[in-house]
Amino acid sequence: MKYMFDEHTFSVCAYGKSLYLEQCIKSLLRQNLKSNVIICTSTPNEHIKHLSEKYNIKLYVREGKSDIKDDWNFAYNMAKTRYVTIAHQDDVYNKRYTEELNKMIKKDKNFLIYYCGYRPIKNKKISTDVNCIIRAMLRSPMNIGFLRNISFFKLATLAFGNSICCPSVTYDKKTLGDDIFSSALKFNIDWDTFYKLAYMKGKFIYNNRILMYYRIHDDATSKEFIDNNGRIDEDIYMFDKFWPHFITKFIMKFYTKAYITYSN
Repeated sequence: MKYMFDEHTFSVCAYGKSLYLEQCIKSLLRQNLKSNVIICTSTPNEHIKHLSEKYNIKLYVREGKSDIKDDWNFAYNMAKTRYVTIAHQDDVYNKRYTEELNKMIKKDKNFLIYYCGYRPIKNKKISTDVNCIIRAMLRSPMNIGFLRNISFFKLATLAFGNSICCPSVTYDKKTLGDDIFSSALKFNIDWDTFYKLAYMKGKFIYNNRILMYYRIHDDATSKEFIDNNGRIDEDIYMFDKFWPHFITKFIMKFYTKAYITYSN
């Protein structure tokens, strides 16, 4: 198969027997501008193997216990291209994702991360709630070219919560190197990683077009961490990186209300 966008790879993190993995794969193969697609897993099974064979997609299996940090680093490292998007198995991509990414790269090839607007899929419907609107407002400074390389403004987009949806992100491996996920956190590993990257020299480039949709369902990791209160502890830990603890306590009174997004 000849790829039109050889510099980019969608690296799909697959776990267990997801009902939504095939839909995710289809959305990647239906891109207006084709690029590489691979599947990575630490939980190999017939379901994942069958879909990799059905769609002629290379499958990489990581040995060892399933772990988000190790699995994400594995998926990131297995991509042999300069640019990689770590796709989560439950999510769906607009057919213009790679097309928009390629347009941006032609204008500005060097960056730390590129990311886009997104919406949740809840009860099989794409929704827009107050949470989405607020997060879009937090991301908006990265629309302004000269602010994209300034750590203060990169951090400002993260100071009131993680406004960046991890599977919407494309990483520049030439700039970042290998094993970029080093956080000890389990749920907020992405927020903590973006916090680290914000201090690095390089750009956060944001495209405000809605090009990715993340799925909310009972088996989602986000919902699991909310149900066992793991998210609260990690959210407090992250806010304390930006604010004095008494301000964190005030922010959390409002921030926890956003958890309702993950309730059915």
